[in-house]
Amino acid sequence: MTVDKADITGLVLCGGRGSRMGGVDKGLQMHGGQPLALHALRRLAPQVSSVMVSANRNLDRYSDFGAPVWPDDWPGYPGPLAGWLAGLSRCNTPWMLAVPCDSPAFPLDLGARLSAAVHAAQADIAMAATAPHGVVQPQPAFCLLRATLQASLRASLGAGRRQASQWAAQHHMVQVVFDDDAAFFNANTQAELRQLQPTQT
Repeated sequence: MTVDKADITGLVLCGGRGSRMGGVDKGLQMHGGQPLALHALRRLAPQVSSVMVSANRNLDRYSDFGAPVWPDDWPGYPGPLAGWLAGLSRCNTPWMLAVPCDSPAFPLDLGARLSAAVHAAQADIAMAATAPHGVVQPQPAFCLLRATLQASLRASLGAGRRQASQWAAQHHMVQVVFDDDAAFFNANTQAELRQLQPTQT
């Protein structure tokens, strides 16, 4: 048993400062001839019922991708919690699956595996993780969230608590460890974006 795909809305997080990439809008950086965010949207779309984008700049350009675009409701680029909240506030399904814009090769079964995990544990959150060298490493930007968590997100942001992993740990959360570490490689810098090019198909 699992959460039905029809009950999940997808969200691509594009709202960061891109500070380690020189302040550019990371989701619009080109990769394989297309913006990073568009790769993520197209990879996420088959795993959910509909998709949205969380962005704080260049909203018109993101709108060209054909999905609704929502900016943070909080000023100052407070991070993924604000993006999650913006998405959940407009989510019409019981669940939302969030992914970052800078990991264009995330697993094609991400939604299915996280859905199975929350269903089996009757959890509120399922977070992806990897285990390089046998040490489990959470990947908090890849997260399946119950839509009823809006109030908790808002309270955390209001209190100045912005760490995604710390917030998630307050709730009934399960981690799902994926074997393919490379699938979660993210391009935080221009050098990492160049490193991504030969490996992405």
